[in-house]
Amino acid sequence: MKNIFILAFNDLAVAIKNKTIYLILFIPLFVFISLGLLDRTDGDVNKIKIGLIQGYAYAPEITRSVKAAEKLIEVTWVKNEEEGARLLKKHKIDGVLVKNEKTPGSLALLVLKKESFHAFAIVQSFSALQKAAEGNSPSWIADIKSLHEGGVQRQTLPTWILMLVLLVGFIILPAQVAEEKEKKLLLAFLQTPIREVQWLIAKLIMGMVLIIIAVAFLHLLGQFGPINLFGYIAFIAAGSYCFSAFGIFLGFLCRNQASARTLGVVFYLPHLLPSALSDVSQKLTVVAPFLPSYQLYRPLQSMLLEDGRIADMSFEWIYLVLVGSLLFYLSYVLMKKRWLM
Repeated sequence: MKNIFILAFNDLAVAIKNKTIYLILFIPLFVFISLGLLDRTDGDVNKIKIGLIQGYAYAPEITRSVKAAEKLIEVTWVKNEEEGARLLKKHKIDGVLVKNEKTPGSLALLVLKKESFHAFAIVQSFSALQKAAEGNSPSWIADIKSLHEGGVQRQTLPTWILMLVLLVGFIILPAQVAEEKEKKLLLAFLQTPIREVQWLIAKLIMGMVLIIIAVAFLHLLGQFGPINLFGYIAFIAAGSYCFSAFGIFLGFLCRNQASARTLGVVFYLPHLLPSALSDVSQKLTVVAPFLPSYQLYRPLQSMLLEDGRIADMSFEWIYLVLVGSLLFYLSYVLMKKRWLM
């Protein structure tokens, strides 16, 4: 029994030394913070931001009820449906009330996703206003239109692609770089004619190839519909370059594989969850754009679900390339210093 306890405490000490135990504290803390961002309890966050079209003859009961509920509903007047769709894509508003072509005399609600929290909240709120104003008359909103076309599989595709990219960048590459450092393989390579830049470029190519193969295989299995191929490939390449360089940099910050895996998870979750959940939380919509992962996720979402073009997302593409180049340079500096080798 004594030996068992000695071995158990030794394993615990190794876990502390390798920083693995930090995940036990980090993951619950991060989940708590994320749930706090999703918790819409304060009055400002609970406000529904609805777009109304200028010049459209809304029923007097609707405008009167919306004006009376100004503490719950914030109105933004837009010139036309196209402007409303543009504000929707930028998350400036939650929905737009437009003319319903199917049922004259009623309205249609234009939202990003039919299954989103915003769509449910708007329909529920307007249903309550309608009952208070007119009783059991037909609902003001008779139809819901979505900017994100396609089924659930296609709508979740940007999230799955982001997961693959981050998995290679934050889990696979850091562990491999740290393994070569831990086993002194990297120092052995550097005793040959191989130079630092050559080794870094080789690792970068490996990471990019792994990501591109994974994304291509996902599309092959899912047989997803047509997209703007040139812009899509350009963003996959920029994203794979950025996060492959990120993974190499993280690997150089660690002495061994265990530390690299721990550090990878610490970066993996904060880059994945805020970007993937930004559609369901106004707070996360504010936080997510500061992350490199969002600069990949949002263009992919636009191209896959909204027929977006790379010409409209040049800032995001340049951002990914610049961040990747900076991290590649920092990795080169650490390699020249033989950091933790």
